[in-house]
Amino acid sequence: MENAITVKDVTKIYKLYDKPIDRLKEALNPFHKEYHKKFYALNNLSFEVKKGETVGIIGTNGSGKSTILKIITGVLTPTTGEVEVNGVISALLELGAGFNMDYTGIENIYMNGTMMGFSKKEMDAKLQEILDFADIGDFVYQPVKTYSSGMFVRLAFALAINVEPEILIVDEALSVGDVFFQSKCYRRMEEIRQKGTTILMVTHDMGSIIKYCDKVVLLNKGNFVAEGAPGHMVDLYKKILAGQMEGLEAAKDVDSDFSGETAEKEQKEKTYQLPHGKLMKDSLTINSNRTEYGDGRAKIYDLGLFDQRGNLTNLLLKGEEFTIKEKIRFAAPIQSPIFTYTIKDKKGTDLTGTNTMFEGTDIKPVKAGDEYEVSFTQKMTLQGGEYLLSMSCTGFEQGEHTVYHRLYDVANITVISNKNTVGVYDMESAVQAVKIERNHD
Repeated sequence: MENAITVKDVTKIYKLYDKPIDRLKEALNPFHKEYHKKFYALNNLSFEVKKGETVGIIGTNGSGKSTILKIITGVLTPTTGEVEVNGVISALLELGAGFNMDYTGIENIYMNGTMMGFSKKEMDAKLQEILDFADIGDFVYQPVKTYSSGMFVRLAFALAINVEPEILIVDEALSVGDVFFQSKCYRRMEEIRQKGTTILMVTHDMGSIIKYCDKVVLLNKGNFVAEGAPGHMVDLYKKILAGQMEGLEAAKDVDSDFSGETAEKEQKEKTYQLPHGKLMKDSLTINSNRTEYGDGRAKIYDLGLFDQRGNLTNLLLKGEEFTIKEKIRFAAPIQSPIFTYTIKDKKGTDLTGTNTMFEGTDIKPVKAGDEYEVSFTQKMTLQGGEYLLSMSCTGFEQGEHTVYHRLYDVANITVISNKNTVGVYDMESAVQAVKIERNHD
């Protein structure tokens, strides 16, 4: 299959000066003395995008994702290396790129169309479709500097996606605008993807990466890490986020697919084998700013999140079973400890949770030095998104609720979903639609 984009040995170096005067000193120095430090935004990066593929680029902030998109679109020039593009590009990079703030929406549509190589007659034919998609009413006749950020991105995206590009490049543009417009954008992206348009996207929305991409390229600090199946790359990305760089090389060769297809060899009974001396939480992204308190008679010293395959991960697939584990050590005798967990949304609203008392699990009196491992196994029915996990060990003494140890927002949970319904969780409806046949005797 022919390549739409070929990136070959691309390096982008920025010169960093401690003081503005150093730039002048370097320019005037007869011995070519250097006063700068080199910053490698990209370091010898190579990858290919086939025609008709949807490819995602992921990585932490500062990994070079936006830089490579700007080089591909011609906004930046690489220090070394080359990029070959085979097709007409429509790009949505930074909000406002390519728009003249003093022009009206209509004028910007025609100006950008001209820059993409379309004639006025061709843009006349596309205009109504662009305006219908943007749906910003009479504001199209106003200067875009009067637009809200939401209106701006609606017009920018409507233009980029309705000019029938051969290659569409999107950099985090879909994070702006309301959920209905985002949904419309993704539907339109799916339509043009089905028609064979090549799509290159950068986003922090791992659900979109899993759902739409055929392949994912993972970058870290300007360096190529790996490329491959979306689920596997997202799992590697989570290891980078958690600072587990030592296990990254070994994990490259271990396939972990979040497509929802569970191989026969991946039984639910499979247990994750921790390296000797390692804790479960060492393999997770743990919140360094968590809140914790309690009277010290118990301590939750380790915790884990396990997917259906037995992998320790913050990344869970909607519709599959998962297990929350916590390990507790007791420093004093307690008559009836209760172990709990709660899952909240980013606004702090409790969405779900349970405890050993609700579940009828009888915990016998514990002594100082006792340790317990508690597992909560359930099905993930929350919608795709980001959530926060809290857990605690509590009890009742003389009718008073007592907290022995509580960890607030100790870890994040990212739920990957191929189908989001309305609201917070999925009722898992069984749908049947039967045509009613009527007799017209």
